[in-house]
Amino acid sequence: MFNDLFKIMNNVKKLFSIRDMENLSGIKAHTIRIWEKRYNLFTPERTSTNIRTYSLKSLQKLLNITLLYHNGYKISKIAKLPESEIPVLVREIVAKNSEKSHAINAFKLSMINFDQNLFFNTYNSLLAERSFRDIFNEVFIPLLNELGLLWQTDTISPSHEHFITNLIKQKIYINTEKLQILEPSRKDKVFVLFLPENEIHELGLLYLNYEIILKGYKSIYLGQTMPIDDMVDLLKYYDNLHFVSYFTVSPNKDEIDKYIQRFTKSLNETGKSKLWILGHQVQHISQDSLPDTVSTFNSIEKLTSHIG
Repeated sequence: MFNDLFKIMNNVKKLFSIRDMENLSGIKAHTIRIWEKRYNLFTPERTSTNIRTYSLKSLQKLLNITLLYHNGYKISKIAKLPESEIPVLVREIVAKNSEKSHAINAFKLSMINFDQNLFFNTYNSLLAERSFRDIFNEVFIPLLNELGLLWQTDTISPSHEHFITNLIKQKIYINTEKLQILEPSRKDKVFVLFLPENEIHELGLLYLNYEIILKGYKSIYLGQTMPIDDMVDLLKYYDNLHFVSYFTVSPNKDEIDKYIQRFTKSLNETGKSKLWILGHQVQHISQDSLPDTVSTFNSIEKLTSHIG
């Protein structure tokens, strides 16, 4: 247990470049330098090659300042505030204001600080005015898209990503469970949601499960890294199965067409089943050679609209 905790602590990114600061806050590097020199808001350290690096505390402060700045506080006024007062003002604003941009900033701040209380307070303030579907589509999806870019540029660590995505998963589970006690009202399709072998990115699939159940359909959720052969038994129980999957990293671009051929041969000999695919790897699928029973979608919204 202690070894695992030690590994997590070591994975937390503690030093940030000015480009990281720009990526996370949306404030241009040039502006950050001005705030630093003119108002002494940050005290970066210098590497042996004279490159600025910023501490986690400086990043937290910048995100707080950004939120205040976008809420009408002049930077000259922020610079005069006692440092301990800045987080207090931020929490007050987040509690009162649930606008999308403020909420996304607050969620990013909760991620950087590993602050689940800020996450829940921000979520609950949104929920007072919006449905869970609205929050997911208008706030969580843009947030996750930003996190993808931050991940690619090495701005955030694995522990940051796991922290925030697992909190979002909790909300999906809670809202899905509320629907699962209801008897399916639509019988023309049965959905099977799965991820292919070696695929573990299931956040999008979990939300699709919620949407499908919300629309009144039976959904069989199989989850991560599911071999094709292990799903064959489902054909004995249901007709007109609609398999839904997310290809984020697997199968890779060289194997994806072969995977679809193998899936079709094993799970769609009768031609009654469908396979619907989303995810990053969809761009590598040869659309011209797709069987009629296989469809690709470039967004959750497109797929849910297709369900009807």
